[in-house]
Amino acid sequence: MFVHSVFFWLRPDLTEDESKQFWEQVRALLTIPSVKVGHVGTPANTDRPIIDRSYSCALLTVFEDEAGHDAYQVHPIHDKFRIECAPFWTKVLIYDAQ
Repeated sequence: MFVHSVFFWLRPDLTEDESKQFWEQVRALLTIPSVKVGHVGTPANTDRPIIDRSYSCALLTVFEDEAGHDAYQVHPIHDKFRIECAPFWTKVLIYDAQ
């Protein structure tokens, strides 16, 4: 199993159209065939000092193995998202685990 977790901090000045484009395209990433399990969400309403709720969007994708992750990285849907939506965030953090 290979887990790819991505956290986005979106620009606060996004237009309604830019925000809509981001959310549609980030959800489209879950349709890439090598994604076995996926979820897109916003920070949960939990409030403990150790929890970071400063991000705008969390993307979780699970693959059978690293090869599945590698196929995802070069998939046209991923390329389109990365190219078109990168201007919409100010920060992105990625955590990969296996």
